[in-house]
Amino acid sequence: MPSASPTAEISFVDLAAQHARIEADIAARIAGVLAHRRFIHGPEIAELEATLAGRAGVGHCVAVGSGTDALLVALLAHGIGAGDAVLVPAFTYMASANAVILAGAVPVFVDIDPDRLTIDPADLEWHLARLRRDGTLTPRAVMPVDLYGLPADYDALDGIARRHGLFMLVDAAQSFGARLGDRAVGGFGDATAASFFPSKPLGCYGDGGALFTDDAARASTWRSLRHHGIGDDVMSSERVGLNARLDTLQAAVLLAKLGIFDSELDAREQVARHYDARLTGVVSAVAPRHPAARSAWASYAIRVPGRDRVAARLKAAGVPTGIYYPHPLHQQPAYTSYADGPLPVAEAVSADILNLPIHPYLKPADIDRICDSLEAAVSG
Repeated sequence: MPSASPTAEISFVDLAAQHARIEADIAARIAGVLAHRRFIHGPEIAELEATLAGRAGVGHCVAVGSGTDALLVALLAHGIGAGDAVLVPAFTYMASANAVILAGAVPVFVDIDPDRLTIDPADLEWHLARLRRDGTLTPRAVMPVDLYGLPADYDALDGIARRHGLFMLVDAAQSFGARLGDRAVGGFGDATAASFFPSKPLGCYGDGGALFTDDAARASTWRSLRHHGIGDDVMSSERVGLNARLDTLQAAVLLAKLGIFDSELDAREQVARHYDARLTGVVSAVAPRHPAARSAWASYAIRVPGRDRVAARLKAAGVPTGIYYPHPLHQQPAYTSYADGPLPVAEAVSADILNLPIHPYLKPADIDRICDSLEAAVSG
């Protein structure tokens, strides 16, 4: 196979190459939906839920309209609302905080571990102690986020949640397909929320999400909440709910993509290892890993001084980059009223984090070109 030319475009996420690989399967799945015309609650929804639950190693999966819907439904189902505190890492996407606020609760921002870049168990304990002393809010839940696809420290977090009586809602928007030890993401905490946004390791062709649990009663409440709060009588509301259903066409797309998901995860791991080998010692830090974990590699993040200058030079060389995230949540205008002090690790990471292209269709020649360009940008 010929190597990429120096001027060939590099995609940050290559959905076109993925679609070309499974176009026939996608077309057949969509044709099936068009034939039965059950665009809401079609049979593909139940098939998808059973398949995803099996992959996650849990008893129940409930498909919803987005990752944010998943977080909100889980919080509402647990009765979290006014006067409650939900502890959230400060270095994550805004959806994590938005779901807490939409539920009527207060996000309490926690610093991140400098190695994993996920919520810091020690800082979590500190904030819980502060909340207990203050007595203004009731700590009800903790929402760890598996940033970039790497599972958080669930051994430590599970112990903390149990000691403090916290509901642990795992935000696995970036990590479905990852593992920690012999357990798959989806089986940690009391509930797990996943996102199937198109750029995620497993993504549909629009918005989509899912919730995972071993608790049958909890799953039943989720199913009611996602469909306007209905019960057995579809014209009768048992609770105030949402319109948060996953549509059947998106389920069909996900079922087609699941056929190649494991091979894509393997390919992402190979890309990450190629980056590791080329960039260790070149930048301040390569993407976080943990010996007991396998990341889903939703993103490959490096830390580099002069990040903005380096990103500009890479752009000039035809190498796309991203910055996830340029500002921690407690420093963003929407959430400053919830900020209660500096979070030094999150603030330092946001100043020098840079995300490189990673997807299953990134060729070795492309990776070398990215790394060559990065070395030149760092040293120039």
